[in-house]
Amino acid sequence: MAEGPEDDEKTEAPTAKRRQDAEEKGDVLQSKELGTALVMLVGAGWIAVAGPWAMAALKQMLSNALSFDSSAIERFDPMAAILSMVATVALPVALLFLLTFIAAIAAPAMLGSLGFRWSAVGFKPNKLNPAAGLKRMFGMQGLIELGKALLKIVALGAIGYWLLMDQIGSIVTLGQQDLKSALDTLGGTFTFAVLVMTLALALVAGVDVPAQMFQRTKRLRMSKQEIKEESKQTEGSPELKGAIRQKQMEASKRSVRKAVVDSTVILTNPTHFAVALRYRPGYDVAPVVLARGRGATADAIRELAGENAVPMLQYPQLARAIYYTSKSGQMIREDLFIAVAAILAFVFNLDRAMAEGIVQPDVTVPTDARFDEEGRKNP
Repeated sequence: MAEGPEDDEKTEAPTAKRRQDAEEKGDVLQSKELGTALVMLVGAGWIAVAGPWAMAALKQMLSNALSFDSSAIERFDPMAAILSMVATVALPVALLFLLTFIAAIAAPAMLGSLGFRWSAVGFKPNKLNPAAGLKRMFGMQGLIELGKALLKIVALGAIGYWLLMDQIGSIVTLGQQDLKSALDTLGGTFTFAVLVMTLALALVAGVDVPAQMFQRTKRLRMSKQEIKEESKQTEGSPELKGAIRQKQMEASKRSVRKAVVDSTVILTNPTHFAVALRYRPGYDVAPVVLARGRGATADAIRELAGENAVPMLQYPQLARAIYYTSKSGQMIREDLFIAVAAILAFVFNLDRAMAEGIVQPDVTVPTDARFDEEGRKNP
């Protein structure tokens, strides 16, 4: 059957395998705006909460650097002096770096893209193609990135202008204040500006994340033909599945051959289940299950029964009952004795039954031994 044009259109949602393959190649959901917003948010929080601490540490460092006595000259040790000054501000600065690092990791973690992928850093010759580079720059993705950059510039510029106009009065009068008051006012204004701009970046990220999700889903969409090909690769071609089933059949036949040959009767589902029963009067106390199976094993039991002329009868409910209540080498359950005895009586007189046209008997399976194909009780 010829494939239509719609088979080549990428109209289908990406499969789980398609998403996994893309992630292994480094194509993951990511948003630079979200990462920037989180880092800025952490930085603004650090300024608001730890800013006074950092300023006090800088003041102490400056005071220590400008204070010295005769011992500092007599026992001059520049390295110790440098380490002493750095240690004064090390803790607040280290806290800032730690929080920034956590924020940088949190962005991909929130998008489910956290992890290192070697294939993402591998050499890709197609990246050296100028035509591909121009396509990325002037294509749809490039235009979207340009739009986001312009949006950020306009938003942050407008906020900066509003803050400047709002605070212009207090900024002009800073020269009339003492140094400490002026620095406090300037620090408060700076902190407020950073917080407001960070919120603006968060709004941009709130628009960017859904856009990135939409673009990635669109980029990974598949055509119906691609889904068919993936299904073949995942499940195997019909020829391969046939070969595998043939090998399974051969293995199953080797394992149940002797059991089927020694059987008195084979009960089938008729296609999914098969059980091989033996009953030898004077030797077996009750019918014994020599082999039981489903799928390929059931096929092997039926095929061997045909090859060795072992009677094979279809009793779906009874076959499932024996399959789910007995194991190979065990006697059947007591509540199944009557049903199996009626079948054995028919089998032992099979030649006469065939000559006289007697049909195989109907049997009743006890309610507690009725199962569906998945092994669930089915009264």
